[in-house]
Amino acid sequence: MRHRTLRLLGSLLLVATGLSVTGAAPAQAASPTPLDRVVPAPASVAPGGSPYGLTRGTHIRVDDSRETRRIGEYLASVLRPSTGYRLPVTAHGSGGIRLRLVKGAFGPEGYRLDSGRGGITITATAPAGLFHGVQTLRQLLPAAVEKDSVQPGPWLVAGGTIRDTPRYGWRGAMLDVSRHFFTVDQVKRYIDQLALYKINKLHLHLSDDQGWRIAVDSWPRLASYGGSTQVGGGPGGFYTKADYKEIVRYAASRHLEVVPEIDMPGHTNAALASYAELNCDGVAPPLYTGTEVGFSSLCVGKDITYDFVDDVIRELAALTPGRYLHIGGDEAHSTSHEDYVRFMERVQPVVAKYGKTVVGWHQLTGASPSRGALAQYWGLDGTSAEEKAQVAAAARNGTGVVLSPADRIYLDMKYTADTPLGLDWAGLVEVKRSYDWDPGSYLPGVPVSAIRGVEAPMWTETLTKSDDIEYMAFPRLAGVAELGWSPADTHDWDGYKLRLAAQGPRWEAMGINFYRSPQVPW
Repeated sequence: MRHRTLRLLGSLLLVATGLSVTGAAPAQAASPTPLDRVVPAPASVAPGGSPYGLTRGTHIRVDDSRETRRIGEYLASVLRPSTGYRLPVTAHGSGGIRLRLVKGAFGPEGYRLDSGRGGITITATAPAGLFHGVQTLRQLLPAAVEKDSVQPGPWLVAGGTIRDTPRYGWRGAMLDVSRHFFTVDQVKRYIDQLALYKINKLHLHLSDDQGWRIAVDSWPRLASYGGSTQVGGGPGGFYTKADYKEIVRYAASRHLEVVPEIDMPGHTNAALASYAELNCDGVAPPLYTGTEVGFSSLCVGKDITYDFVDDVIRELAALTPGRYLHIGGDEAHSTSHEDYVRFMERVQPVVAKYGKTVVGWHQLTGASPSRGALAQYWGLDGTSAEEKAQVAAAARNGTGVVLSPADRIYLDMKYTADTPLGLDWAGLVEVKRSYDWDPGSYLPGVPVSAIRGVEAPMWTETLTKSDDIEYMAFPRLAGVAELGWSPADTHDWDGYKLRLAAQGPRWEAMGINFYRSPQVPW
């Protein structure tokens, strides 16, 4: 009923005024998007009052601060191509769209959005919150606002107030650039898509058996030789330090923190092939272009292994302003348990030495996670009770947990048996299954306080281009974002699938290649 009332209000307003917000002849009556139709679902919505319509005279008003102006310019860059309006960003005037930072109780990422006939105001305590509020504003405008050519409008935003803060501080997406390499521009494209749904962590899987993707000055063959191929034998590639800095800079401009991963002691064939001395027998294996796992391991007993680890972590930490460095630790099947524990006891302090906090896949809990470390859980519903209990014990002892259950939010899992891309070792994961679970109660024995959030990994054994990434990410990524952001009591599949369906035209306008799941009423 609330949605119907808002639609009727928007229609009556246009009929009553007889005006078009584009300044041209009256357009077909349009209904603004209800305030609660966005993804992720806001924490609190209070609809009411007249909608606001963007016009040629609309200004974007900002506080006299660099961060607020930067967000204002970003918003203008999104809106100008489709509206055709100038939308000057200014610290003066009244009305229009106002962005402001205030001291208050919004937290590091929360915001309030107020909309009415006189204008729109987005208020936050920190720049990240202001940026997230801008993403909500985008979704409240018609989907055509995302197009890169002038559209007819009108550009209405429903009246009322949204108050919004995230449930979890870690809302991540991982991109595997090792199995197949993706360029800086391709990563930027994904970052822009993540930002629309308030994702705040970009986990880059920078090394694996098939490729090493980051330049390391002290070990140059890691990139030049170890990065020279990929799954299937393609040319591979790697990021120079300047490339990586540009990814970090761009992600920061969208308020995403980059979490780099160097997987070890397993998943290391690219490194072992680059430097013979890293192998216990001193013999370098050939480069690997297949998809098997668990066969490689750094030589835990050699001192040079730790010189190598120290150099790599030191150089990567210096490039990474974020708090975290991921050291992998999964599927180390060629490393004995004793050696695995020894390795992690020596490597975790190196991460701390260079000012970063350890993140590892949940197998890290089989060793002794360092103080403050995070364990990224990627198990399945069918993972053994013993393994889950190990994670739970670490969580009760202070280890934070990021949830990435493979049979729920591994974005490379096939939707159905007929999906042309992806894998199915964790099962088939349709949109409902990906969304319909609660991170807060997923792992038995894990305290609610230990759950840091969720992260959606995208492994790329079968993915070679941006269209492939998008097809596997959308629509499931939006659901992961909602699991991480929205209050638990908003989670409802029947309501969510309607809000998700409304994202389809937006993705079409943005040129996103997405899977049109039959579970969603597109």
